[in-house]
Amino acid sequence: MADTLPPRPLRWLFLDLNSYFASVEQQLDPALRGQPILVAPVDSDTTVAIAASVEAKKYGIRTGTPVWEAKRLCRDLIIVPARHEKYVEYHEAIVAEVWRHIPVTKVCSIDEVACRLLDNENSVEAATALAHRIKAGIRAQVGDCLTSSVGIAPNRLLAKLASDMVKPDGLVVLQADELPHRLFDMPLRDIAGIGAKMERRLAQEGINDIRQLCARRPRDAGTAWGGTNGDRLWYLLHGVDLPEKPSQSRSIGHSHVLSPGKRGVEPVRLTARRLALKAASRLRRKDLRARLLVLHARFEDDKSNWRVSAKLPATQDSFVILAALDKLFPQLHAAGRARRGDFQVRMVGVTLAEIEAVAGEQESLFGLLDPDDPLARETRGLALSRAMDVLNEKFGRHAVSVGPMGSGRIDRVGTKIAFGRIPERSEFHE
Repeated sequence: MADTLPPRPLRWLFLDLNSYFASVEQQLDPALRGQPILVAPVDSDTTVAIAASVEAKKYGIRTGTPVWEAKRLCRDLIIVPARHEKYVEYHEAIVAEVWRHIPVTKVCSIDEVACRLLDNENSVEAATALAHRIKAGIRAQVGDCLTSSVGIAPNRLLAKLASDMVKPDGLVVLQADELPHRLFDMPLRDIAGIGAKMERRLAQEGINDIRQLCARRPRDAGTAWGGTNGDRLWYLLHGVDLPEKPSQSRSIGHSHVLSPGKRGVEPVRLTARRLALKAASRLRRKDLRARLLVLHARFEDDKSNWRVSAKLPATQDSFVILAALDKLFPQLHAAGRARRGDFQVRMVGVTLAEIEAVAGEQESLFGLLDPDDPLARETRGLALSRAMDVLNEKFGRHAVSVGPMGSGRIDRVGTKIAFGRIPERSEFHE
């Protein structure tokens, strides 16, 4: 079967920063260099690590390790609060440095970029020399604590897998004549898109590892995967560089893990309002509007997510979104009161879904009516929402807001970096 595949030259260079958040903290504070550190979202033993330094990983500490467990694994562990704005600042400097050597085709996450290689860059010698220049440039121009692992391969999926093979500070090349057999020792879960659910589905089809998946015919592998284009993975693992499937953002949202002393009713309500305002501001900045509001939470005594939703008129107005949230919150209040230990919410989140572009939207016919007229209210509310965006960007976060800020009753709800999404600088003013 491999003999019938098209030529598969080296086409992608994938760069993955090692222990990125922790490495930035070590770059900013020389006293942390060489030390086992854990980056945490809040100052609480009940939260989990969002990053661990190379030194901490030697103790078995990883992203997602509970802080209390990490302290048990390493008595000398240093806990560092997350500084997301700094991570974005360093990210932008790193991307700029990569651009000095090769165009960045895709920013995959806060610590990952992919670059397509041209014909004069894709020999093993030229590609590895390019990788060494990029790695050295980041250390010299951005920070010597910022090491990276690079993978070079015929397609982006394989380049990503190659970057994971040697850490930290690795460089791995996967050539067509090594595929797919060089992947056979890797777990299925190392492949993006294969989680616990898909792993179980493949096992039911008799596929327990990459070798067994690649042994199938493409159509049979696709049937085991399920869904449309299920045979794509077979071809990608054999080195074929397939065009990417277009993706579209379907929701905008934020969540926040509350500190232990602020998990009661009023702090949770005020935090949910702040999250809703942040999401609404992002909607306006992206020229989108939403038709669904989702309020979700996680209680201290339950790992599953609680959620409730409400339909919205197609809107990007903060006042309309807050009014819908106020109608949903009593349901969260009642659910919390019914639980053992009364109302204790560990995490609260607000998501705006069923989003669509507002390009081509006409001006409202009701904008000049009396401000108290129901027909004019949303027009005036949207104008006021946009004005608040401008003021907050100019004068700083919370220069103006809707309703009370909490007077110390809520945590600082800052912008955070989610997997696969890098905040824009303007979000740190929301």
